[in-house]
Amino acid sequence: QVQLVESGGGLVQPGGFLRLSCAASGSIFRIYVMGWYRQAPGKQRELVATITTGGSTNYADSVKGRFTISRDNAKNTVYLQMNSLNPEDTAVYYCNAVIRSTDYVSNNYWGQGTQVTVSS
Repeated sequence: QVQLVESGGGLVQPGGFLRLSCAASGSIFRIYVMGWYRQAPGKQRELVATITTGGSTNYADSVKGRFTISRDNAKNTVYLQMNSLNPEDTAVYYCNAVIRSTDYVSNNYWGQGTQVTVSS
């Protein structure tokens, strides 16, 4: 059994910052790409950022220059540093990871989501 558990969401004023964390646990053999997605009310879930095992990153155009994704492979954890937040960043943020478990089966896993609200 593999789980992704997110933390770090909350309410922040425009221009503020938050740092999200997502820790993977369970019967993990190897973690491949990790990433963050978000879903705003009435909208589809969209990619925010991804990072490979080697550290290569990819960002949505809307967050480039403001958000930074990173990972600690020793801790099986991915982070999302979000700066210069604006109300359009309000959404539920989901952690995602492709993980091969100890039975050598690879699956795409999702966290439960953490709410980020940007409002004055």
